[in-house]
Amino acid sequence: MELGAGAHPWLPQLATLAQQAGAAILHHYHDVAAAKLDDKADGSPLTAADLAAHEVIVAGLQRIAPGMPIISEENKHNPPVAPGVDFWMVDPLDGTKEFIGRNGEFTVNIALMRDGLPVLSAVYAPVLGTTYLGQRGLGAWRIKDGAVPQTISVTTAPQGELRVVASRSHSDEKTVALLQKLPPNRVVSAGSSLKFCMVAEGSADFYPRLGTTMEWDTAAAQCVLEAAGGRVVRCDGTQLRYNKDEWRNPYFYAIGAWLPIYDEITATYRAA
Repeated sequence: MELGAGAHPWLPQLATLAQQAGAAILHHYHDVAAAKLDDKADGSPLTAADLAAHEVIVAGLQRIAPGMPIISEENKHNPPVAPGVDFWMVDPLDGTKEFIGRNGEFTVNIALMRDGLPVLSAVYAPVLGTTYLGQRGLGAWRIKDGAVPQTISVTTAPQGELRVVASRSHSDEKTVALLQKLPPNRVVSAGSSLKFCMVAEGSADFYPRLGTTMEWDTAAAQCVLEAAGGRVVRCDGTQLRYNKDEWRNPYFYAIGAWLPIYDEITATYRAA
């Protein structure tokens, strides 16, 4: 896998590892009823696929960087990592509802975290056969069905209607109200961290999330989007950061090209 000069040697390994975890998920994909094990404390489903992918990823990361802390949705009771210590942030199966619904819009997410931000990541959509990679300060790539990696970037400016991507499984009144404040827009629904990746590759312009997410839901895809030239910001316009006292994220916006409308939205939040 050729990613060009400056690409971190771990990046191809993360791509391979995410794909291996995806293969473990697909082993259960066509027998979802048997794969469902329980409901998590927040009411979201837990499946055998979540656990199988978690085991594959943890074993692989321990080979890549022995002793580095690993924060995963499946070991989420771990406390925050000490300041200044690099660690892995993992969501073995983001979009479990999409997995159970068998619409293909679920992902494997692995990110290397440093000083409160994701700096290296892989996002893999097993059913779509698509891998997204990001390296902070260098760039982002998309790999389709094992083909040569293609560099991706956000659009420089939307043409015509603003293309907004929203959660397929988590709609809310706050988002509907926000969309009414935007210029003419067209909403596309998608699941999991794919929404970030759509903005990163230029197929969407804006992803507002005014509902609950956890750090493992967003870290890897935030790295892809920011490496592709986009931004992920809290509602006040400050960058979304990690390793907080609790793993819950504040509301945020994932943005491609920055438009004046986003300045207006964040200024309104600051004034509230």
